[in-house]
Amino acid sequence: METQNGRAGNRVPWNKGKLTGQKPPLKLPEIWAIRTRLQMSSNIRELAMFNLAIDSKLRACDLTRLQMQDVCQGAHVGSRAMVMQQKTQRPVQFEITEQTRQSLEAWIRARGLKSTDYLFPSRLRASPHLSTRQYARVVHRWIASIGLDDTAYGTHTMRRTKASLIYRRTKNLRAVQLLLGHTKLESTVRYLGIEVDDALEMAEQTEV
Repeated sequence: METQNGRAGNRVPWNKGKLTGQKPPLKLPEIWAIRTRLQMSSNIRELAMFNLAIDSKLRACDLTRLQMQDVCQGAHVGSRAMVMQQKTQRPVQFEITEQTRQSLEAWIRARGLKSTDYLFPSRLRASPHLSTRQYARVVHRWIASIGLDDTAYGTHTMRRTKASLIYRRTKNLRAVQLLLGHTKLESTVRYLGIEVDDALEMAEQTEV
């Protein structure tokens, strides 16, 4: 018992020295700063990944598993896509903007991807696609590249960014809930960081 307790007492918490809690979304100037750096460095893989992460608002586990056929209509990237979320097993639809389509098509051509290939293959032989841990490291690198404290941000930053911008512009909570694929309004409220009472009031006002 003493040995077990001693071991437990010496165990280092996984989050020691790390900031936990809600990760803030990126602001427009920060989005453009990262995008510009990726363009200037001709990093077509990460530019496509960054743009798609912003547009899709997908969780890391869903983004890293995307295949070419999920976003392409024939040989071209479509303006919309729909995928099944692993966490909720519910479909979610998202828009793919023109600049994201262009960056994706450039990456697909450069990589020579086929319809059943993963959009972002892993560079490790053990995995067919980018892992969520690898993706997290890429996100932290993006954040640090523009002088922000990368420990305050994470993969959920990418998921929250466009949703927060849309909410700020429209105040339409129901629309954001659909875009994020949330089953509960409370989940959307937590993501946006607004008060529950205010959220419910606004939701009632936007119902048709």
